[in-house]
Amino acid sequence: MLARHLHFFVALAREKHFARAAQACNITQSTLSAAIRKLEEDLQVSLVVRSQRYLGLTVEGEHLLAWARQILVDYDSLREDLSGLRAGLRGVLRLGVVPAAMGAVGLLTVRFRRSHPEAGVEVRSLSSREIQRALDNFEIEAGLTYLENEPLERVRRVPLYREGYVLAMRADHPLAARQSVTWADAARCTLCLLSDDMQNRRILDGLAASLGLRLTPAVTSNSFLGVCAHLRQGGFASIVPHTFRHLFGGTADLAMRDLVEPAHRQSVGLVLSERDPLPPMGAALSRIVLDVDLDMALQDLGVPP
Repeated sequence: MLARHLHFFVALAREKHFARAAQACNITQSTLSAAIRKLEEDLQVSLVVRSQRYLGLTVEGEHLLAWARQILVDYDSLREDLSGLRAGLRGVLRLGVVPAAMGAVGLLTVRFRRSHPEAGVEVRSLSSREIQRALDNFEIEAGLTYLENEPLERVRRVPLYREGYVLAMRADHPLAARQSVTWADAARCTLCLLSDDMQNRRILDGLAASLGLRLTPAVTSNSFLGVCAHLRQGGFASIVPHTFRHLFGGTADLAMRDLVEPAHRQSVGLVLSERDPLPPMGAALSRIVLDVDLDMALQDLGVPP
C-alpha cells in the first residue's frame, strides 16, 4: 500500500467526486480510479459505493478514512521530524484560534517564529467546536481556546492566561467617564456582541444569567471586526476580552472599562492532540508555551490582569 494511494482516497472522500478529486491531486481520473481499486485489492474490501457517479463510502471505507488521515499525518510528521534534525524545522504550523483569543495569539506565534525562522504559521479563526473537529481530522496542529467552559475532548491542555472582560465603547459614550462598570449597567447598554455560535458569547450569557441578568444585543456578529465597526459608529457598547486593550488601547476614540461585580476570569490555553509523539509543529509549539508566562507578557504590553 503506497502513501500516495491513501492520499488519493482521502481526496476522493473530501471532494465527493472522482473528477474533482483527480484534479485536486493533479492526476487523471483513470489513475485515481486505479489507485482506489489497488487499495481495495490490498485490503480485500470494497471502499466506495460504486455507480456512474460517487455515492459515498462503504462502512469499511469510512473506517479506512479515519486510519488514512492518521497514517498520512504520521508519515508527514516523520518526514518533518527527520528533515528538522538536519536543517531545522520547516513547513507550516496550522493554529486554530477562537476569536476571543486573537488579541493574544501574536505573543505565541512571534516566539515560535523566533525559535523556528524557517517555519511558517497559518492562523485560522475558528469556533471551539470547529477547533475540535479540525484537531480530530488532523487539519490543525494546535488550538487556542477556552479550557474550563465546554472543554474539548481527546486533547492535551496547556493553560496560558486568565481572560478578563471590559466594556468597550466610543470615548463619548456616557459610561466612558467611569473607572469601571458593573455587569448590571453593561446589560442595559445598546450592545453589539458576538453571535451565540461563539463560545465567548455563551460564556457571557451564562455569567449574566448567574447574576439574574440577560444580555439582549441589538447587533450580533461572528467577528470582532464587525463588533469594532459598530463601536466606532457610536451609541453601541460591547463586552470584550481584556486582551483587546492590547489591540485597541492606543485608539483615542475608543474607551475600555473594567467590568466589575464580579470581576470574572476564564482560563484560556493551548490544546493539542493527545497522540504520542506529537507532530513536530505541535511539539515545538508546546515546548515554547511551557516557557512563556502570557499573563506577565500581556502586562508588559500594558494589559493589566
